[in-house]
Amino acid sequence: MDFMYSADIRSYKTMRNDELREAFVTKPLFEAGKINLTYTDVDRGVVAGIVPTSDAIALPTHKELAADYFCQRREAGVINIGGNGSIVVDGETYSMQNKDSLYIAKESQEVSFASDDASAPAKFYLVSYPAHRVTKTVHVPKSKAQTIDLGANETSNERTIFQSIRPGIVDSCQLVMGITELKSGSVWNTKPPHTHYRRTEIYMYFDLPEDERVFHMMGEPKEVRALSLPPEVAIASPSWSIHSGVGTTNYTFVWAMGGENQEFDDMDHLAISDLG
Repeated sequence: MDFMYSADIRSYKTMRNDELREAFVTKPLFEAGKINLTYTDVDRGVVAGIVPTSDAIALPTHKELAADYFCQRREAGVINIGGNGSIVVDGETYSMQNKDSLYIAKESQEVSFASDDASAPAKFYLVSYPAHRVTKTVHVPKSKAQTIDLGANETSNERTIFQSIRPGIVDSCQLVMGITELKSGSVWNTKPPHTHYRRTEIYMYFDLPEDERVFHMMGEPKEVRALSLPPEVAIASPSWSIHSGVGTTNYTFVWAMGGENQEFDDMDHLAISDLG
């Protein structure tokens, strides 16, 4: 498991891009036949990319989690961004098609991931936060997610949001998670930009060519830094940072939030002119 030690609201202003990447951006997550985990001290989140091929892959624990098994004191959300596969949680199998979600409850002991076809493997993206109570593991097909259409082609931010792990669908402790798909010709992932000091967020951009990039913006509104991100890495966005990004083409991203408030609309909007 890799570890990211984040910068604070003061130190990020003088950091080089490579230092910001080391503090907030994971390595490439998805590698055939492997599970790659990263622990960030931003709200003690864990991010993983899991690509089972011929054999299933079990979710391991690590010394640093001080737990007998991964979800002993954690909840996790998983979204499949690859081919069809399945997840087994304590003996129950959940079929996972492309962009389906699974919420894995605290105290789930045995979790494993498999692909239906090793030549077109599933790509499971996992985000985990500490949990304070036992709830229920829930499978949410993409078709059952709450869908919201926002933005417009004229402002380059026409997009559809699929809220899969959220109140009313899943009884989670603090995790809220889903997918945003940008329409062709749209590049802004949220417009206007916003902050939400009650919670942090982790982004993972995908569904764009390898040679295209998303410029993820972070920092205070008057001290914005932008990091150029390739597909399929994750970036941790602390509570004091703005939340915004723009791509060189349209793309899809998974957003996952943890913190004190689970209401999706709990955000403080900024004007574009507020950015410095």
